[in-house]
Amino acid sequence: MAFVKISEQPSLYNDLEKKSAGEIIREINEEDKKVAFAVEKALPAVEKLVNEIVPRMKRGGRIFYMGAGTSGRLGVLDASEIPPTFGMEPSWVIGIIAGGDTALRNPVENAEDDTLQGWHDLEKFGINDKDTVIGIAASGTTPYVIGALKECRKHGILTAAITSNPDAPVSEAADIAIEMIVGPEYVTGSSRMKSGTGQKMICNMITTATMIKMGRVKGNKMVNMQLSNAKLVDRGTRMIIDELGLEYDEAKRLLLMHGSVKKAVDAYRGHESEEE
Repeated sequence: MAFVKISEQPSLYNDLEKKSAGEIIREINEEDKKVAFAVEKALPAVEKLVNEIVPRMKRGGRIFYMGAGTSGRLGVLDASEIPPTFGMEPSWVIGIIAGGDTALRNPVENAEDDTLQGWHDLEKFGINDKDTVIGIAASGTTPYVIGALKECRKHGILTAAITSNPDAPVSEAADIAIEMIVGPEYVTGSSRMKSGTGQKMICNMITTATMIKMGRVKGNKMVNMQLSNAKLVDRGTRMIIDELGLEYDEAKRLLLMHGSVKKAVDAYRGHESEEE
């Protein structure tokens, strides 16, 4: 049976240019409601992937996202949010986009069509069998991603694929296929819409669950977040107040001295133990 790209089938809506702004946004909203249900069906595959990633990361492995266009940008976005949220070094989760950083803002002609470049890009990071490579391709046919995944599997590297089409070539190239079938886009073929929304949801799940299992969250709080602005310093100070019952100024002093909520709390409790 021939592979059919459901994500590129004609929109369920027509004559979009004749609609009012209100009609357009309400119809988009109706389509967006379908995304969470599509992601829900893919949860077993996401869970399997996280359970495979965590032991690898505990041995020093990393997560690599790979994609082209919107898919590549969303991988880079998720990777870039890990250091400030969880206090991890940027080298732990890495986003790679076909065409390099230029492609984050501008399309790079033919970048996604090169089947060899993805692996070359990974080699620059010293890719090894403790790492995990997650290819993101709404269409499921991106040569840049498929080529990289195939080469990774030859080298014993865990691979996964996130796609919006069932039985896609990118799924066949990966160890774990995460197929999130959101259906045709509101604007035919515009995968920045439902497909992109679903990709973001799944990437959030993968890295958040992994970071929690890596001990980067306590209770439900980001105790390792970077203190990069006044809002986050205030949030961290209040976490310490909740945990230790200190006055605001003392909690803030401890936080700024140690650089994270976790380090501040551990240091304070260690000092208390020494005094006892």
